Amino acid sequence: MNIETLFTIQKKLNDRIMAEHQLVENDLFQEQLLAFVVEIGELANETRCFKYWSRKGASEQKVILEEYVDGVHFLLTIGLALGYTDIKVNDAAPSSQGSLTEQFLTVMKLTHQLEGVRDINTYNELFQAYVALGVTLGFTMADIEQAYLEKNKVNHQRQDEGY
Repeated sequence: MNIETLFTIQKKLNDRIMAEHQLVENDLFQEQLLAFVVEIGELANETRCFKYWSRKGASEQKVILEEYVDGVHFLLTIGLALGYTDIKVNDAAPSSQGSLTEQFLTVMKLTHQLEGVRDINTYNELFQAYVALGVTLGFTMADIEQAYLEKNKVNHQRQDEGY
């Protein structure tokens, strides 16, 4: 996965949104962080990993992957907002630890931690945890990158349509 390219692509979308919505002077870090938290929740909801009271299975992998890359968009946006774009992800992918529910909670914990400290180490740890979550969900780095590129086109199209 070419993280540098993804940051560049995300910056173009962010710059477009900021300009078209007259937000260039605004600090939207908290909104971006909350958007990421919401996307994590939507992803968890599609996996149903925490729904011990239900027999209904997870959504299709395609749906889960789309929700996952929605989170990637906001995770990249957060990195851009903080100026942390020198992130390295091994194409062999980081290994996950614990249950899927524990992994979601780790990502959420690190997201909340980032709100307070906003340092590169916490962001990097969050990024690695989110990639590990994707791997646990069954996605390869190539799957994630391809789905991100496809969803980025959709996001530009939505802007074209006045989303």
